[in-house]
Amino acid sequence: MTQAEPMGSLQRIRGLIAGEPIDHLPAQPLIMQFAARHAGLDYNDYVTNGRRLAEAQMSMADEYGIDCLMQCSDPARELIDIAGGDDSSVEWAATGPAIVESRALVLDKAVLSALRVPNPLAPGRMRDRVESIEIMRGAAGPDTSIVGWVEGPLALAAEMRGLSVLMMDTYEDPAFLDELLDFTSRVGRAYWRPQVEAGADTIGMSDAAASMMSPTHYERFIFPAQLRVVEDIKAARPDVIVRLHMCGRTDDLLPTMKRLPVDIFELDFPVDLVHARAVLGPDAIILGNVNTVEEMLTGSPEQVYAAAADCHRICGPNHVVGTGCEVAPETPPENLHALVAYARDHAPEEVPVA
Repeated sequence: MTQAEPMGSLQRIRGLIAGEPIDHLPAQPLIMQFAARHAGLDYNDYVTNGRRLAEAQMSMADEYGIDCLMQCSDPARELIDIAGGDDSSVEWAATGPAIVESRALVLDKAVLSALRVPNPLAPGRMRDRVESIEIMRGAAGPDTSIVGWVEGPLALAAEMRGLSVLMMDTYEDPAFLDELLDFTSRVGRAYWRPQVEAGADTIGMSDAAASMMSPTHYERFIFPAQLRVVEDIKAARPDVIVRLHMCGRTDDLLPTMKRLPVDIFELDFPVDLVHARAVLGPDAIILGNVNTVEEMLTGSPEQVYAAAADCHRICGPNHVVGTGCEVAPETPPENLHALVAYARDHAPEEVPVA
């Protein structure tokens, strides 16, 4: 289609979801460490300073034409605030905060009963994200899509308990795991709203470890907790876009995942897109899943462009151009330009022929 004026990124993604004509495919790759590197920032400075994060994301959007500003940053925002500012279970590596399982906050199950859902607007790392969104919205204006973020129930549970121990809980103490996931889902339900009130139009939820769960355990433990978060958003604010990101191969989980009332399924590159489209149906919006290693990191711009075309061909018009997971900081800039160029060159209905 021909547009007299280019669409803003928010109008573009909303139009795609609504099935309305848009000028071209949205491009929303997951950008975190790449943004910090682009801005010349140490990654820990990026994740702990909302203004720097906002400015880095806005610079990325200006330079590359990406169709959103992204708040996803690290796994320790909610965790540290839950712990009352104590980061003893976190190791601040060069690539950002990482969880030390041997010092996990809830390694002792008894600790959970003493914990409270933190106030996202109290001083802390959760508020830093809210303030970063306010900066983004004030500077970028009303036409830019801003993606807020919450840790998924399993992801946050693994950060609080330790992934290995949590996996054993599925067999040894399922009642405790239910209690822990109820707590983490309440954190997500408390955190999305102030982000939206600050200016986020989209809430992303990442639940990376879910791909390590069997379909039975996913449906038994994780799906109900995810559903509580998503339904809470949709009941209160049906206009908020919800995108679900679960790293790894989630092919076997798709029949259950499809029951989540999310707007965008963000699928990692190990997922078979042909299978995903068949399971999710033709109307689901699929984001991804260009390989972040073989194409983005080590491929050529031509290979990236071709990979984006393959994803579009398989997914059809209900598609957001993006990567399977985070764009590596060492990715050649020309490859990211090529990814966005594919989106700019194609309307949703201009699906390539095999």
